[in-house]
Amino acid sequence: MKKIEAIIRSSKLDEVKHALADIGIHGITVTDVKGFGRQNGHPERYRGIEYAAVDLVSKTKIEIIVPDDKWPQAIETIQVSARSGRIGDGKIFVFPCEDVIRIRTGEISVAAL
Repeated sequence: MKKIEAIIRSSKLDEVKHALADIGIHGITVTDVKGFGRQNGHPERYRGIEYAAVDLVSKTKIEIIVPDDKWPQAIETIQVSARSGRIGDGKIFVFPCEDVIRIRTGEISVAAL
């Protein structure tokens, strides 16, 4: 199994959520986060005057756990549905996931997804 964390534009959340559901991924954790990447935040403008950069940009982090055979499709789905083509579209991180346990039933591994 793999754990996928994706930092995306908040405006793209519904699109990503629906696209993941279309490929059979329904369990998702969503967190509002702040940060910056290469763009080091973004400049603010007020009446045509540019001010210092806002160093933390609001984004949304989604986390999913997927079986080994489904993670490439999940990553492609997130990439396509979250892409706007502009700087700041986000990042996807993939981690190995050793195990998953459903607390209510005690199911383990893929059965717990």
